[in-house]
Amino acid sequence: MARPGRRIAALAIDWALAYAASALFFSADGFVNGFATTGLFVALQILFIPTIGGSVGHRLVGLYVVPLAGGWVGPWRPIVRSVLLGLVVPALVWDSDQRGFHDKVAGTVLVRG
Repeated sequence: MARPGRRIAALAIDWALAYAASALFFSADGFVNGFATTGLFVALQILFIPTIGGSVGHRLVGLYVVPLAGGWVGPWRPIVRSVLLGLVVPALVWDSDQRGFHDKVAGTVLVRG
């Protein structure tokens, strides 16, 4: 299981990438559109989890998103996981296994690779 330090580092990297893209394409008068940033964050998660096994931040800190049942994560798990993660609150609720609510609902686990 991934430890909190790596999870936070991956989240910071992913959020920084989404913020940079949002600032580049969706800023006006020096203000960055927060909805665009969140949308880009969720979209990047949905794109990269099934293709490279995790987000860019996950991969840079050595983490993978895998389904509990094993095999390929598929297309629907990243969508459910990412939308819930975009809502923020599910990521703050953890169980004794250190899995966030967004991972529990999607049937995934974040592991060190």
